[in-house]
Amino acid sequence: MGAAAKGWIVVAALSGAISVIVGAFAAHGLDLSTEAGRKAREWLQTGSQYQVIHALAIIGVVVLVRTATVNAPVALVAQCLFVLGSVLFPGALYALAFGGPRWMGAVAPIGGAAFILGWLSLALAALMRPGAG
Repeated sequence: MGAAAKGWIVVAALSGAISVIVGAFAAHGLDLSTEAGRKAREWLQTGSQYQVIHALAIIGVVVLVRTATVNAPVALVAQCLFVLGSVLFPGALYALAFGGPRWMGAVAPIGGAAFILGWLSLALAALMRPGAG
């Protein structure tokens, strides 16, 4: 396995680990007797869910590239967008949950757009795969 593939797997694994840590904190570490605690839990759970899904997507793209199922350069764009989305979307929600500035709420849609563009890039990578006619 090449260094690039290993690097993507490490990035995905770390992202997945963070999502589990945050999800566990959301389930067990908040005071749910307050409205703020319940809202924080929602933000953390949503961010964690999207983060773990895209960690798995990054690993999936590694497999697709290694099996020459998709166009590798376009798939790289998808992976970068998945990482960007995994920083911006859950990161904004995590920041809000931990008392960050309200303007962080405006960052989440940018991360969501990165996720969408990542999935569209992956579709394009499949359409442009080596040997596609």
